[in-house]
Amino acid sequence: MTIFLTSVDTLYNSLEHFWEHKRTSRTTANVLIIAFLVTLILIELRRQGWVPETLGAILPSNHYYAINVAFSMLLGLEILGLIFSLSNSVSDSIGKQFEILSLILLRHSFNEFIYFNEPLKWVEASKPVLHILSNAGGGLLIFLMISLYYNLQHHRAMTQSTVVTADFIASKKLVALLLLFIFSGISITDAYLYLNNRPTFDFFAIFYTVLVFSDVLLVLVSLRYCSSYQTVFRNSGFAVATVVVRLALTAPPFINVLLGVGAMAFAISLTLAYNRFETTQTANP
Repeated sequence: MTIFLTSVDTLYNSLEHFWEHKRTSRTTANVLIIAFLVTLILIELRRQGWVPETLGAILPSNHYYAINVAFSMLLGLEILGLIFSLSNSVSDSIGKQFEILSLILLRHSFNEFIYFNEPLKWVEASKPVLHILSNAGGGLLIFLMISLYYNLQHHRAMTQSTVVTADFIASKKLVALLLLFIFSGISITDAYLYLNNRPTFDFFAIFYTVLVFSDVLLVLVSLRYCSSYQTVFRNSGFAVATVVVRLALTAPPFINVLLGVGAMAFAISLTLAYNRFETTQTANP
């Protein structure tokens, strides 16, 4: 590896070690619990009129919003896990994207609750409940399909050279660090807009848009190390799946689930075709 890629590898490994440490996992779990409880308390204080007007202006009045806050933070943590998975195989990182999609669908289910009054009444819940069932059911179906997807992965080495493999992994780590920088920038910007009571943007939709470009970049990077037809087709196909997932995030109810499940089915079919092609090539050198 070059000196630059060696430095990238060292920095990435340090950050990954910190992120995957058990102490970090416990700390993040505690932060989620505290954030959920604090949000509930602040919402109640706002409902009682016991908070300053400046703070009350950015606080919701519905207790169910606390669930949305907790799930949003959880998804942010999952995205960090996705970023650190990029140094693994391309198929694993794609699988991680579908994991996040399934959680986003569950988050959409909880989002419907913020439109309800307290206590819940069936008259106002009859229509949103269909959206809740659709998103939750879609998340469950993708959850089941992910298990099949991972079982189909064979994780073949792209090259027999350990030096070339190390160089390729370091290149993927560089892309991951760039994504980490972009993720931090988007998070800070979104938080700034929210705290200043200004319109925020769809964080996860924007980040998945960035993922589309990063997946295409990884396809192009992989060409430096392996240009076999089946590998290029598979990696390009995975990039297409990411595009469909991105569309699912902004699609209306029901259609978003169809797009998400369709993208998952496409990824599974692509893996089956790739495995069949590799088996045929091995049997007929």
